[in-house]
Amino acid sequence: MHSIETIRQEVHAAIDELLTVAKVREGQLLVVGCSTSEVCGKKIGTDSHEDVAAVLFDEIYKLVTDKRLHLAVQCCEHLNRALVMERDALTWEEECNVVPQIHAGGAMAMTAYNRFKDPVVVEFVQADAGIDIGDTFIGMHMKHVAVPVRLDIKKIGEAHVTACRVRPKSIGGSRAVYNDALL
Repeated sequence: MHSIETIRQEVHAAIDELLTVAKVREGQLLVVGCSTSEVCGKKIGTDSHEDVAAVLFDEIYKLVTDKRLHLAVQCCEHLNRALVMERDALTWEEECNVVPQIHAGGAMAMTAYNRFKDPVVVEFVQADAGIDIGDTFIGMHMKHVAVPVRLDIKKIGEAHVTACRVRPKSIGGSRAVYNDALL
């Protein structure tokens, strides 16, 4: 297994790069899906690690709050990939009644629920950027149109990493003119 410090450095580099490339603005939403099992080299859902989740969450939360963004942490499939977020980040989302646990929600969602000031669980969000650590499938929580972000970091621990940002839909056809800054 990779050292906790190596995992911290990898997630820091990945999130920092994503937030820069995605050009996120204050108040926007970052969604994180994470399998600590995969980070530790095991199959998703088979070997959750609270200590790894704590390091990952703390590093991500610090970077996100420093940029004055909101964070949503995806639960595992046993909670239908619901998300944990701060109550003050809610806009249109509807609160659900569930408390993530290690084997029903996953270590990362459980950590988020325990560390947020006033956590809520919601079924859906429409995020502006996202990172998937360990192939947890965050795409269902992204606004249209999601665009891949190719990060320099390809793995955190042993977990495969993908990331994305969103851009406004381009509408209007062949006669339309687009704002290149939004592409």
